[in-house]
Amino acid sequence: MSGIDYWLADGGPAHGRGQESRFIKRFDPMWWTVNFPRPMMASVVTTGPDAPSTGSGQGLRVDAVFYGSGDLAGLIWDAADQWSHPLLAYETARDFRQCVLRFRWRSGGLRRLDETHGPTLTIEGRDADGAPRAWYVRLWNYASGGPEDAEIVLDFAALEGGFRLPDDSDPVWAGDVDRMFISLVPPAYDAGDTGFAVPVEGWAELSDIACDGAGSVLAAGDVMLPEHGLSMATGYDDSFNQTPERLVAAIHALGYRGAINHYVGMSHYFRLERLGGGLYVSLAGGVLNAPCAAWHADFARRAKAMGLGVIWSLSYELFDAHCWNDWKQRAENGDPALTGWSPPSTLLSPAHGGAMGYLQAVAGAFVSIALNAEIPILFQVGEPWWWVMPADGRICIYDDAARGALGGSPVSIPDVRGPLSAAQCDLLDDAGALLAASTAALCGAVRALAPDAVTHLLAYLPTVLDPLAPEAKRANMPVGWAAPAFDVLQLEDYDWVTQGRPRLTERGIEMATARLGYPVTEQHYFSGFVLLPEQTDQWRAIAAAAQASVGRGTAATYIWALPQVARDGFTCFRLDGEDAMQAFDDVRFPIAIGREASVAPAFSTQVAESPSGHERRSSDWADARLSFDAGPGVRSDADIADLIAFFRARRGAARGFRFSDPYDDRSGPPGIAPGPLDQRLGSGDGVTTDFMLTRHYGGGADAQARRITRPVAGTIRVAIDGVEQAEGWQHVGLGVIAFDAAPGDGTLITAGYRFDVPVRFAEDRLEINRATFAAGEAVSVPLVEIRE
Repeated sequence: MSGIDYWLADGGPAHGRGQESRFIKRFDPMWWTVNFPRPMMASVVTTGPDAPSTGSGQGLRVDAVFYGSGDLAGLIWDAADQWSHPLLAYETARDFRQCVLRFRWRSGGLRRLDETHGPTLTIEGRDADGAPRAWYVRLWNYASGGPEDAEIVLDFAALEGGFRLPDDSDPVWAGDVDRMFISLVPPAYDAGDTGFAVPVEGWAELSDIACDGAGSVLAAGDVMLPEHGLSMATGYDDSFNQTPERLVAAIHALGYRGAINHYVGMSHYFRLERLGGGLYVSLAGGVLNAPCAAWHADFARRAKAMGLGVIWSLSYELFDAHCWNDWKQRAENGDPALTGWSPPSTLLSPAHGGAMGYLQAVAGAFVSIALNAEIPILFQVGEPWWWVMPADGRICIYDDAARGALGGSPVSIPDVRGPLSAAQCDLLDDAGALLAASTAALCGAVRALAPDAVTHLLAYLPTVLDPLAPEAKRANMPVGWAAPAFDVLQLEDYDWVTQGRPRLTERGIEMATARLGYPVTEQHYFSGFVLLPEQTDQWRAIAAAAQASVGRGTAATYIWALPQVARDGFTCFRLDGEDAMQAFDDVRFPIAIGREASVAPAFSTQVAESPSGHERRSSDWADARLSFDAGPGVRSDADIADLIAFFRARRGAARGFRFSDPYDDRSGPPGIAPGPLDQRLGSGDGVTTDFMLTRHYGGGADAQARRITRPVAGTIRVAIDGVEQAEGWQHVGLGVIAFDAAPGDGTLITAGYRFDVPVRFAEDRLEINRATFAAGEAVSVPLVEIRE
C-alpha cells in the first residue's frame, strides 16, 4: 500500500493482545451511553474536573426531551464495550458482585425517586443457573436524602429488585450481567402513547461517582498512535449516544489531527412541535433541542482541549417524518424526494424561504456554540443538491416553491440521464443558480455571526458528476459555486472507492477542479465509508484512495467515519506524501540477450512428511517468482560499459526495471502476435470498470493466474464478448484496464498484449573480470522478479 500502513484490529480490547493498557474504575462516567425511542431525544456528557483524555471526570449529566407519555430514556453501562475502537476498549467483565457503586443523584423534570415508575436500575443478564432474566431495582430503596437529591449506594452482592422491600423482594444475582440501565421518564409517564401538547424537558446528574471492591477495576486500551496525516469525519446521528469526551479522546488517540469534520445530522438536533397527529421541526423555544445543545457545547470544549478544530457540517437533508410537506423537494408528479435510508430522510427545497430560513437558524445555533467555546469558526454546507430519483432519473425540481422560482411552468425532464434538449439544459442551469443562491445565503448567515468564518462546500461526486447523467452537473454543481464562493472545496466519492473504480475518482476530481477552479491546496477529500461489518475488505480501497489524495497534495484528507473505524478496528500507522512502494524505473534492461539468458521460475511449497511416508503439501505462493541470469547476453566491452552504467543508475538492487523474458513475453503462443481473445480478464457486472491484465497457465478451474503489471505500450487489444473494442477503455497503469462505462452484467472481458517482467538486480555487487571475460567465461548478472 503506497505510503500508508494500516491494520484492522479485532479480537477484543487491546490489553488482551499485548498492546498498552491502563486501568479504569468500573462505571467511569466517560463510558456510559444513552438510548431511547423516537421521537424523544437524550444525551449524556461528563462533568467535573477537565481531564479529556483520561476519563477521570467525577460525574455525568443526562438531558432529555419527551414528546409523549410512553417516552423512556435509559442511562446505560454495558459489561462488554460495544462502542470503542478495539485498541481503546475496556475489558469485558460480567461479574458485578464484588462492586459497590456510590453516587449523588440530582434531577429535575423527571419522575422522582420516590414515585411509581421513578428512576429504576434494570439489570439484564443470567441467573445462577444460566437462565436469561432481568431484575428491576428501585433506586429509592437504596437512597438517603430527598426524591430529587439523594446519596445512593448499590452493593451488587446484596441488591434486591422489587418496588417495596422486603414485601416485593427479588434478590439479584449479579454474577453474569450483560448490561444495566437507569430509566428516566417524564412526570406524566404512563407507558402509553398519549402525545404531550408541548415537549417536556428533564435532566439528571450523577456526581461523585465511585466504585469500590475487588471487582471495581477494569483494564482498558491505552494506545496513542503517532500522527499519520489523516483527519476524522464523523456525525452526530451516529454517535449521539456516547459522551463527547469518549469520542474526542478516541479520535486523538488514534492519530487523527486537524479539524474534526462533524456532520450535525438530519434526525437528532431539532426541536419538534405537535400539529394534528404529527411532530414537525420547530423554532419554538429555540433552535436546537436541549440534549443536542448540551452535547455539542461539551463536544466543542473537548475538541479545543485536545487541540482539534471542528468543521460544523449542515446538509439540506432532514428526517422525512418531521419535515413540513411544503419544504420538501418533489418530482414532477409530486413524489417527495426520499433517500434510501430506513426510515427515510428527505431533501429541503433550495427555493423555499421557510426551509432555507430554518437552515440558517440551525447554522447560527451551532456557530454560536463554537463562538462560546472560543474555537475558530469552520462551517460546511454538506452535499446540497437537487435529488435525483435513483431508480428512474427523475430530478426533484418541481415542488411549488421551485416551480414558482423557475417561471411557474418549468419544462418537463422525465429523466435527467442521457441527452437533453436545450430547454431542459437551460432549466437545469436555472435550478443550479437557485441552489448556488441558497448556499450563498446560508454562508452569509454564518458570516453575519462570525465574519472570519471559513466556509466549506462538500460535493458528492458520484451523484453530481454521474457519468450516466452528464448534464446533471448544471443543477448540482452550478458554476455559482466556482471559486471564491467558498474557501474550501470538499469532495467525497465513497461509492466509487468501495466499488473499486479509482479512475472515476480521478476523473471526477479533475472535472470538479476544472469546473469550479479550486486548486488542490484549497481542497479536502473524504475517503470511505464501510457501511456494513461484512464489508471490511473495502478498507483497502479506502486507504488507497486516502493515499492518492495525499499524493495529489490535497490540503486535508478525511476518513469517514468514526463509528465504522471503531467497529472494524481500522488503525492507521503512517500516511505521508512519499511513495512507499518499491522504487521502479520504467526502462528496459539495455542489453539484447536473446535466448541465451537463463530463467528459473520458483514456487514456495511447505512439505510435511509423516512417519508412514505420506506427505502434506501447502503452497505459500499463488504465483511463481522468476529469477534470471542475463549474463550470457553480455558479448562485448560496449555491453559491459552499458551494463555498469545501468547498474549504477539503478543503485544496485535499490530500483526496479523492465526485463523482456525471452521465453514468455506475450499473451498467446510464442512468436504469434497478440489477439484480443487471448486471455480472460473477468466478467462484467454492470458496475465494475477496472479489470486486471492476467496471463493463465493451464486450463479450467486449476489454471494458475499471473497478474501482468508491465504490458508493452501499444500492444494491448481488448474485447467484450468477442468484439474488439477500439475505444472506450485505457490502460491506467500497473496492468489495469479501465473502461469508460462498466461492461454489462455477464459479459466476457478478454485481452491480448505483450509484456515485460518487473525485476531488480539480485545483489548490490556486480563483479566483472576482464581477463576471464576475454577468455570466453560468461558474466553473471542475476535478476529477481519484483512483486507488484
